[in-house]
Amino acid sequence: MSFTNHEFWTLVHGMVFGAVFLLGFAGGLEGLWAMRPHQLTAAGIRSRALRLKIGTTAMAIAAWGTVLTGTWIVYPWYREETPDSPKSVLLADPATADWHEFGMEWKEHIAWLSPLLATTVAFIVLYYGAGLIRHDRLRRTTLVLFVLAFAAAAVAGLFGALITKSAPVV
Repeated sequence: MSFTNHEFWTLVHGMVFGAVFLLGFAGGLEGLWAMRPHQLTAAGIRSRALRLKIGTTAMAIAAWGTVLTGTWIVYPWYREETPDSPKSVLLADPATADWHEFGMEWKEHIAWLSPLLATTVAFIVLYYGAGLIRHDRLRRTTLVLFVLAFAAAAVAGLFGALITKSAPVV
């Protein structure tokens, strides 16, 4: 099996960073949810806080990796000014023009919220650590930011998959 340069970077952008992002989210969500005083022992708190720090940091790094490779590597191929570029293919057909108009707008602009929010969550977790147990309102706020980071990335990933299915970057 061999990949072209475009296929390789699209794979790294969507599947490698995306998989790390999903794993970081799953672990971080569980870790933040369980940071309640009645749930953990003293030893469990320290190990949970360490895993939470690692998971949220990995998620933030993966989110940055995804948007940076998407913006600076994959997206320029998408919008090339040739008749067979994915953007041209989508805009040429009225049935798929909306994929570009709305889907790529989301991916170009709104998806950047994901790494910003994920970095905010990672900072809060690194700063407070096990102290999140004592600060329930902050823990809940962090959970909301965490879910919003995932939601922005999930919608962007869904649009990316659908756009790539309609007009792949080759």
